[in-house]
Amino acid sequence: MSALDLFLATVGMSFITLLCRISFLMPKEDLPMPRWLREGLHYAPIAALAAVVAPELVMTQGHLVDTWRDPRIFGGAAGLAFYAWKRNLFGTIACGTGVMLVLRVGVGVVGRPTPVIRAAPSLPSIQG
Repeated sequence: MSALDLFLATVGMSFITLLCRISFLMPKEDLPMPRWLREGLHYAPIAALAAVVAPELVMTQGHLVDTWRDPRIFGGAAGLAFYAWKRNLFGTIACGTGVMLVLRVGVGVVGRPTPVIRAAPSLPSIQG
């Protein structure tokens, strides 16, 4: 595949993606939807954030965190306390990340072990 082919494929995929998404972003009028769905969509951003953050807070390499010395736990608790106090999503993320970074970098508390990367076994070649 030449550089021109790669460029044209990237531009083409970008254009198709834009066409698919613009149908939702540029409607001429509001889409009719039930009240319960419209109210439920208000919770979608926080639910998506929780679905991404929660497993990262309590798991390490597929196993539950088994020590209280993990800075992610304190960062999560600080973020939760900040949200209960101010009800500000950006401040919650900044507070939790700040506490975690101070504990990990500033104080040197390391809760997550370095992952072990092993080489994949070589596969036999197929002769045919």
